[in-house]
Amino acid sequence: MKTLERTRVWYGFYVVGYVVMPEHIHLLISEPERSTLAVALQMLKQISSRELHASTKHAPFWQPRYYDFNVWSEHKRAEKLSYIHNNPVKRGLVTRPEEWAWSSARHYATGEDCGVEIESWWTARRREQVGVFPTVRLARVE
Repeated sequence: MKTLERTRVWYGFYVVGYVVMPEHIHLLISEPERSTLAVALQMLKQISSRELHASTKHAPFWQPRYYDFNVWSEHKRAEKLSYIHNNPVKRGLVTRPEEWAWSSARHYATGEDCGVEIESWWTARRREQVGVFPTVRLARVE
């Protein structure tokens, strides 16, 4: 999770949710402020691959390509987040999503830190308590 958090900070994207499964990963993230999604994910893959390869001699961890899906509505965001968090339950790895240690589900259930800053109402509440109110930048269309 340290690598995802470092990449998130460096490229300036929001992590809404994630789950790391034994053979795949799901990320629900925003477009990065710096560079493109492709570059940010390439860096995440390179750094984590180097770290994994240094400690083991396993086959490549990442697939050469990623599959993205644009989320345009709150309804679709909630649907995708539920799908992500329920992946370990569907696979029979846990009985409840928040029991899976490699997921943002526990953060949503309890507000607990999961090693990656999750863009949730828990995070928004913490920001409000310290007087931080993010500004939304609107794109200018001419």
